[in-house]
Amino acid sequence: MQTILGSGGAIGVPLAKELKSYTDKIRLVARHPEKVNESDELFPADLTVAEQVDAAVQGSEVVYLAAGLQYNLEVWQREWPVLMKNVIDACIRHKAKLVFFDNIYMYAPGAIPHMTENSPIGPVSEKGKVRAGLVNQVFEAVNAGILKALIARSADFYGPGIKSSMLKALVVDNYVKGKKAMWQADATKVHSFTYTFDAAKATAQLGNSPDAYNQVWHLPTSTERLTGKDFIKMIAGMMGVKPRFSILSKTLCRILGIFMPLLKELVEMMYQNDRDYFFDSSKFNQRFGWTATPYREGVKVMVDEALRTKS
Repeated sequence: MQTILGSGGAIGVPLAKELKSYTDKIRLVARHPEKVNESDELFPADLTVAEQVDAAVQGSEVVYLAAGLQYNLEVWQREWPVLMKNVIDACIRHKAKLVFFDNIYMYAPGAIPHMTENSPIGPVSEKGKVRAGLVNQVFEAVNAGILKALIARSADFYGPGIKSSMLKALVVDNYVKGKKAMWQADATKVHSFTYTFDAAKATAQLGNSPDAYNQVWHLPTSTERLTGKDFIKMIAGMMGVKPRFSILSKTLCRILGIFMPLLKELVEMMYQNDRDYFFDSSKFNQRFGWTATPYREGVKVMVDEALRTKS
């Protein structure tokens, strides 16, 4: 049995499809889980409740933690540490291996221009401190010899059906509405994005590779060094519109955040967009022998879906 905790999100759905290559026994866990494959076992659970997590993990060989919480600092500080403790305790009790789908928030600002698995941990944001704490929880158990686990780390992601993607929300959706695109902080800086289908394929592969455990892995991400302007121009060309855009500064996010809480939450993360942001996945590429989908190919899938939905 391989179990996905947080099965309905941007990664959980394609991950369930990819796991079919490895097992016919897949359990999907969420508050309101829905089948992805016909043979999936559905298990409703609240991951902040220890007893429910324990029951959800029971009988699992590999557990994938792909849950996403509301993008709100208070929610993250209150719920993430509890959720992670529940998952780790359950995996230890039932001798299940853990694959934690993670982001880059815990890296020190100086690492952002070229991130590797060995980049220093030194978060300056409160959300980053939460994420660093989660990684510490995992490796404390690993180093104690009571848990086998790995970190599958992604850059900002993009792909079809992903409403929370910066490319989708700030560029594609705005062009669909006839508005200007928006970009955070500085559109002249390089910014890496991980394609969700690549992330899901790689996460399934890692979870089913015994020698991948007790390590951090960057999920396959294009080596192309495109700037915000490059992405905007590419998307505008695909959509047949002029590449008009405006910049979301910290000040503007604070003002608009009065009416749009999500923008207020982005202010402390703006340092990830005012400098180059390059995500190096060469460790994965060399070990598993494949590379990420080129941006033009992945972006076209995302744009085509948006245009179909519009029509």
